[in-house]
Amino acid sequence: MKSHAKTVVIGGGVVGCSVLYHLAKAGWTDIMLIERSELTSGSSWHAAGGFHTLNGDPNVAKLQAYTVQLYKEIEEISGQSCSLHLTGGVMMADTPERMDFLRLAHAKGRYLGMDTELITPSEAKAMFPLMDETNFVGAMWDPVEGHLDPSGTTHAYAKAARKLGAEIVLRNRVVELTQEVDGTWNVVTEQGTVKAEHVVNCGGLWAREIGRMVGVELPVLAMEHMYLLTEPMPEVEEFNKSTGREMIGVLDFKGEIYTRQERNGILLGTYEKACKPWSPVNTPWDFGHELLQPDIDRIAPSLEIGFKHFPGIEKAGIKQIINGPFTFALDGNPLVGPVQGLTNFWCACGVMAGFSQGGGVGLALSNWMVHGDPGFDVWGMDVARFGEWATLRYTNAKVRENYSRRFSIRFPNEELPAARPAQTTPLYDTMLANNAVMGDSWGLETPLWFAPRGSEPKDVVSFHRSNDFRPIGEEVRATRERVGVTEIANFAKYEVSGPGAEDFLNRLMTNRMPKTGRIVLTPMLNEFGRLIGDFTIAKAGPRGGEDRFMIWGSSAAQKYHMRWFEKHLPKDGSIRIHRFDQTLVGLSIAGPKSRDLLQKLVDVDISTKAFRFMDFREMAVGGAPCMVNRITYTGDLGYEIWMAPAYQRLVYKAIKEAGEEFGLVDFGMRALLSMRLEKNFPTWFRELRPIYGPFEGSMDRFIKLEKNDFIGREAAAKEQAEGPKLRRVSFIVDAADADVMGDEPIWAKVGGKDYGTVEKPHGYGAPRFDAGGKEVRGSNAAEGASAVRGIVDGDWRVVGWVTSGGYAHYVEKSMAQGYVPAALAENESAGLFEIEILGHRRPARINVEPPFDPSGEKMRT
Repeated sequence: MKSHAKTVVIGGGVVGCSVLYHLAKAGWTDIMLIERSELTSGSSWHAAGGFHTLNGDPNVAKLQAYTVQLYKEIEEISGQSCSLHLTGGVMMADTPERMDFLRLAHAKGRYLGMDTELITPSEAKAMFPLMDETNFVGAMWDPVEGHLDPSGTTHAYAKAARKLGAEIVLRNRVVELTQEVDGTWNVVTEQGTVKAEHVVNCGGLWAREIGRMVGVELPVLAMEHMYLLTEPMPEVEEFNKSTGREMIGVLDFKGEIYTRQERNGILLGTYEKACKPWSPVNTPWDFGHELLQPDIDRIAPSLEIGFKHFPGIEKAGIKQIINGPFTFALDGNPLVGPVQGLTNFWCACGVMAGFSQGGGVGLALSNWMVHGDPGFDVWGMDVARFGEWATLRYTNAKVRENYSRRFSIRFPNEELPAARPAQTTPLYDTMLANNAVMGDSWGLETPLWFAPRGSEPKDVVSFHRSNDFRPIGEEVRATRERVGVTEIANFAKYEVSGPGAEDFLNRLMTNRMPKTGRIVLTPMLNEFGRLIGDFTIAKAGPRGGEDRFMIWGSSAAQKYHMRWFEKHLPKDGSIRIHRFDQTLVGLSIAGPKSRDLLQKLVDVDISTKAFRFMDFREMAVGGAPCMVNRITYTGDLGYEIWMAPAYQRLVYKAIKEAGEEFGLVDFGMRALLSMRLEKNFPTWFRELRPIYGPFEGSMDRFIKLEKNDFIGREAAAKEQAEGPKLRRVSFIVDAADADVMGDEPIWAKVGGKDYGTVEKPHGYGAPRFDAGGKEVRGSNAAEGASAVRGIVDGDWRVVGWVTSGGYAHYVEKSMAQGYVPAALAENESAGLFEIEILGHRRPARINVEPPFDPSGEKMRT
């Protein structure tokens, strides 16, 4: 074993071998993988080996599609077979709600170029005759599903990496990680120490322990997972013989099971409600090629439903039950990327779907390490998406919840209860007393809406408009016509100070920094000119003769943004960044009476001339020291009031008492988001993401190319000169009883013109066959299915996608935001666009100007 390497990858499962292969393919040959035992000694060897491309996050789905396409490549390079079986698969819906979920997934697949199809239960039975189709109402066919040999696939990655120059060291446990002053890592192993520039944690079951070596508690937990293998079945053999094909894979939401052919029998796995964690505190280092004791009683309820839905399997004998541990993160997606606060320490762990996601994880991480950017929008996998609140006990509770719900529908208005409340503000009990329905906002309890007195404060979960619709409308109208108050503690808050603070921020941000007492709105770009941040920045009064700036942004991106800030801090310590988190909380008042209300609580003049729109001031509110911004996300006259937690109850009580004469109401986050739609305001990580340029995001007025050489300026200037290919737009939608939720396809009547914005089908899919072996395409007979497949329908074509939307209660319109080709972005013609909602295409029209206060007069008054 050599003593120096550019990169050490820790862990020899499918993910570690994929990372090693992709780094070698990118040109880094001075790389080494260190494995405590043999390759595949953790979870990889006993995995069921299934793969698919569908994912709730379309950006993760793209990387899963890449993973499936990659297998032929690594087979050719390595000479090692992956034993790829591309059978295709179906998801079965037993209720109208689950069929709605499949319609949503099918619609997402349109703009991703996925070739899914909504079909009838009878059509599904033709491909998997062991089912009783009368238990189901519909299904979705996906040709890019199948299974492979886990061990062979992992070794194919490893052999391909070796051929490209990588080194693999087996039977050598990493026991310690330390870092020198110059950033070099000491990877201390049983066989000696390797000095490395980069360390990648691909530890799988031991990722948590490797994280602890560098002082990080990664939010991962291993769960016991069972699947069974049947004896050979005559029905399977007969199907294979008569059709010349394998049986397809089937996912049954009701039974929480998945099933597919395995040799001449069937593999059936469960994600049971009565799930069980494995080694919830510490993972034993001596665990290896071992299985856990099966517990068939625990999965009996799932098997009971499974045997009812698939009676052909019930008669089969069980040959073996596999029970092994798999590692999950809180939301089921991987943890990938550089760890904030550390130098060149990377993660690629929590990848429970390693044979669906391993290739994409390896590609994204190698891009990130070699080129400084993952090359994709990987927020759904970024290790920075969780905060310090994701402690060991929180993680263990959330992972159990996620596992037990893996095949459950997550409704757009559904808040999951495990490990809550984790963080609360001083107003938490007050909000509950006010009948608030609370939501989880990056671990913080936040009021979503207020139920009428006498009614239960609870969401009725649905894909359609629900019990919150009327109360939210009342909150919006009262705020727009009088005044409302809402809690905004769930914003990110930072202070940047030091003698060069202004120069530092001018280098990071696209807009000019404000003068003392003023506010600017500004995006932040990466080196490639892509949107990685959107902030409100105020210049506060100097402290000790040094510049001081307050910054507000997205709470969910706090660690993501701190990682970027720290990367660009000067080495001399002259700039300091303080992240407040919940040591600074806030309230916002908005509406035409908000100035009158605030004036009763302060002892300074806040008239229009004395306290202008986009002014910042430190003042006492209700007797409490506060910072006040004259700005709100409602787009109306209003103020953001920030204070230490010790003063929040005092300020809120003062606002409530002073607001009685003005008809003050409490409003929640859903009302706030409804009002932002009426102003065409974007949101971070929906409209503004690292896959978009600033001009694509319609952020033109905040991009000051002439001010200085900020990060991403050259790329932004090129985008402006060449013209953006896409544009963020706002739509008014002729919706029925359901509004957009995000990720719906946008259709346009453009004839044969191809605007080139929709990804072409990846073409690596299995056709669909009936029981007689005849190919079946294009029936779409499932109830409520769209009349066409694919992305083209006569003169209509999928040209874009929805990023977010909902109902705008004050203007009484269903609205959506999304991206379309720039050439169509200002075309407000009726009849040009349709947006697909729950399988039905609804007429939509672009509105260039916001429907509420298009001139912006109200917020400037």
